[in-house]
Amino acid sequence: MQPYLFPYIGYFQLINAVDEFIIYDNIQFTKKGWINRNRILVNGTDEYITIPLKKDSDFLDIKDRYLSQEWINERKKILNRITESYRKASHFNIIYPIIERIMMYEDKNLFAFIFNSLKELNQYLDIKTPLIVSSIISINHDLKAENKVIELCKARKAKTYINPIGGVELYNKETFNNKGLELKFLEANNITYPQFKNDFVSFLSIIDVMMFNSLEDIKLIINKDYNLI
Repeated sequence: MQPYLFPYIGYFQLINAVDEFIIYDNIQFTKKGWINRNRILVNGTDEYITIPLKKDSDFLDIKDRYLSQEWINERKKILNRITESYRKASHFNIIYPIIERIMMYEDKNLFAFIFNSLKELNQYLDIKTPLIVSSIISINHDLKAENKVIELCKARKAKTYINPIGGVELYNKETFNNKGLELKFLEANNITYPQFKNDFVSFLSIIDVMMFNSLEDIKLIINKDYNLI
């Protein structure tokens, strides 16, 4: 999977469901995805928080992108926005220090920043799955898409590859079977919880889930509230 900024809870269901979780650092950065942005609840609706990046070539890999000089000031604005949006949430006092520690991480490399954030979040969520950086695995890294996934799985001696449900449009079970791999897709159930007194907004950042739910309730969602198909 690509490294995502404060991803939605399905990402953590996937990490928890596997024996190893491989994170791409050596694939091309994509604009308008979830690598450097996500959505939080602001006054009852969803709004983006975004890590500003240093201007650079659009063809660089994620590991070669860096946070902008404006990040020092921008992160304070984001933290203030999170505070204003969630300060009355039931678990704000527990969760905000974790988010603040993540945001104050000093490495300006984009991959390093997100990788650290995922480790911090996994620690809180009690997810013990090893996180493996893709570039350290000995394969032909010029491979793309499905072919690269299959080679990574073979290099790690995997028998099964699990992808989020969106991968149904990208990956073919027969192709994987022909390579000796079982392909499964993880589909999160319809997860809802109270967000103050607002109508529920789905698929927000894990920040939103943690602000409104106890660790015990989140662990129940992560461990059971999905289907493998």
